[in-house]
Amino acid sequence: MKDADGVKNLLKVIKLYPKSKLTVVISAMGKMTNAFENLLEARMSGRDYEAEFSKIEEFHSNIAADLKAESPNIKLERFYEYLTEIQTLLRQAPTESYDFEYDQLVSYGELISTSLVEAYLKAAGVNSEWLDIRHVIRTNSKHREAVVDWKQSEIQVSVLKEHLNSTGTEVLITQGFIAADKRGKTTTLGREGSDYTAAILAYLLDAEDLTIWKDVPGMLNADPKWFKNTVKLDQISFREAIELSYYGASVIHPKTIQPIQNKGIPLYVKSFLNPTDPGTVIQKSDENDALVPSYIFKPQQWLVTVSSRDFSFIVEEHLTEIFDVLNTIGMKINLMQNSAISFSFCVDADQRKLDLFLEALQEKYSIRYNTDLQLMTVRHYNENIVKQLQAGKEVLLEQRSRSTLRMILRVNSK
Repeated sequence: MKDADGVKNLLKVIKLYPKSKLTVVISAMGKMTNAFENLLEARMSGRDYEAEFSKIEEFHSNIAADLKAESPNIKLERFYEYLTEIQTLLRQAPTESYDFEYDQLVSYGELISTSLVEAYLKAAGVNSEWLDIRHVIRTNSKHREAVVDWKQSEIQVSVLKEHLNSTGTEVLITQGFIAADKRGKTTTLGREGSDYTAAILAYLLDAEDLTIWKDVPGMLNADPKWFKNTVKLDQISFREAIELSYYGASVIHPKTIQPIQNKGIPLYVKSFLNPTDPGTVIQKSDENDALVPSYIFKPQQWLVTVSSRDFSFIVEEHLTEIFDVLNTIGMKINLMQNSAISFSFCVDADQRKLDLFLEALQEKYSIRYNTDLQLMTVRHYNENIVKQLQAGKEVLLEQRSRSTLRMILRVNSK
């Protein structure tokens, strides 16, 4: 949801399920996660953050005013409390790591969006309740990439179930992306993690099904920003969806499938703008998986090559050291390959993380890297597809399996 019209449209979607008990998981509105990240950067660097905060405040206040114009009885106290909490947090000097401070501040995007949505729904007469998801989903303390503590989360959700049964709440409104560790400190589940939150709750609550609402008609075989003549995938298997999301398909978060697959909960990907359209269903059967090739394109990639300085083989001991550093700095590998004396991997462009990687290892290893590359993944490829994709480009690295082709490409400058 990017504006007040999105909030109003959600009410129409909820009315499509008149006899169902619903849990609605909501992300930050519009581009507010980016805005909060900009605010964090200003705060952490000691720069004046007032301008960045004003953008966030104005964006949400405009939505609040629009909703109030339609529903004068709307109660927005929680929204204003969050704005005050953000200002209080900003006045405090950062005390812990960047990732810790990230989770404490950026999480307000989801808290604010759900406060506005639930207030509007309640004013519209919906039997709704607001839930702080941090009281239910518990994780470890790996900030920005927290791992769910399933056992503790199941204990917490049992309390929630008892509460909902006693109150008769029909629509539960809660946040995606955020959770809490055993100290009660806010953690986050990774960028675009609201889908994953929905899957966690579907698993914990034994949901009949899960629907993810997007601004696309369903899962497409390619991102229309990069490819023409895309095709909607009407039905694919859990396994295929996991593969596509792992390689970077942006419609669903990579971790979304695993919880619901374990309980056989079907996942629907549908259009928020056209909610009665059928969308895509993700379920057990794989009979339709290979009917249409799927393309995943990732621009702004860097290819990093780590080599031993003394020409010794890159063996398990070296790889363990390299992976320990990658894990510590949160540098995610999109593709990797090793030879006798080198280990190469492809990552999203991130100068801050690359600098940390170089600082940790360049004394012991020779490290080279190429920038401004493209990573192309094709599921269910054929040779004609390969030729078309490689035309006019230099192939720096290629990997093939029976069903998947992956290439790191550089556009020729000639």
